[in-house]
Amino acid sequence: MGLLDSEPGSVLNVVSTALNDTVEFYRWTWSIAAAALWWYFVSKGVEYLDTVFFILRKKNNQVSFLHVYHHCTMFTLWWIGIKWVAGGQAFFGAQMNSFIHVIMYSYYGLTAFGPWIQKYLWWKRYLTMLQLVQFHVTIGHTALSLYTDCPFPKWMHWALIAYAISFIFLFLNFYVRTYNE
Repeated sequence: MGLLDSEPGSVLNVVSTALNDTVEFYRWTWSIAAAALWWYFVSKGVEYLDTVFFILRKKNNQVSFLHVYHHCTMFTLWWIGIKWVAGGQAFFGAQMNSFIHVIMYSYYGLTAFGPWIQKYLWWKRYLTMLQLVQFHVTIGHTALSLYTDCPFPKWMHWALIAYAISFIFLFLNFYVRTYNE
């Protein structure tokens, strides 16, 4: 993360000196995006602990392959993301996923109020649909970036597309098993 703060002599610092305020604003917004990605990574660690708590509480019915794959890989892959490629391309997916998670955890928070609220929680299946839409949008956004002058490494574009496709299959399987039976 230190490189993103533009140490003396770095490229951003040299460009900043040449272009003044415009790049200062750019550097400031870049630092905000990098900090947001850092906190997003931390949230993936908290979600990873969700799996650990399910196992410790012997809630094995909630520990599926999808759950373990999702939480273990997200934590690991976002470490790679913030370590080597924190920036605009990574920020889009994190922002979209955070939005989905706010809705999802709001739903789960409401379920904690007990059985009386269940009649108001008819929209659970739409959360899974939103997640599926998210993966398709991720693929579209990433594929579009392959054809623009995006400095995000090309191999990471393809890895992200493959990763999103794996989620489409897993979440679609979950949706069919949960809502079509």
